[in-house]
Amino acid sequence: MGKKSTGKTYVSAGLVGVDKKISNKIRAEHMHNGDRALAQRAAWKAGKNVVLTLPNGNTKETNKPFIKVPAKQVWGDPRDSSRRPAPVA
Repeated sequence: MGKKSTGKTYVSAGLVGVDKKISNKIRAEHMHNGDRALAQRAAWKAGKNVVLTLPNGNTKETNKPFIKVPAKQVWGDPRDSSRRPAPVA
């Protein structure tokens, strides 16, 4: 007989009975519309650790077309109200 699971080791089964194609379309739609940028900006203002995906400025690194950069490095400190964040590329 196996042990009963506890709250620490519980893993959700996820969405059961939903086609993966539909889930992927919903995720892709969320990633490409403005909701993602608004959510990132709100998280940055709340002091969360937001990571932005930006085009790589170094053209020599052809295997890395995009790089991940902390939002605090791009937009600055969210507590500094005098600085406004630049638009997300």
